[in-house]
Amino acid sequence: MSKQLTEGKDYVLLPDGRLVFTASYLTERGYCCGNGCRNCPYDYMNVPEPNRSKLIAERNEEKRSQ
Repeated sequence: MSKQLTEGKDYVLLPDGRLVFTASYLTERGYCCGNGCRNCPYDYMNVPEPNRSKLIAERNEEKRSQ
């Protein structure tokens, strides 16, 4: 039986229609899937280089600009 997802708690819809999982949902899942999820709470540990470094740099830049 699969879990029923709740908008706002488990995911958000971006204006362009993409579904983005929340950090809360990804933490509950328990591992990094390696797909470079926008809210990955695992610092992209399973994303291969050089994409991992790029994603971490983008996240750090986004935090600085907030």
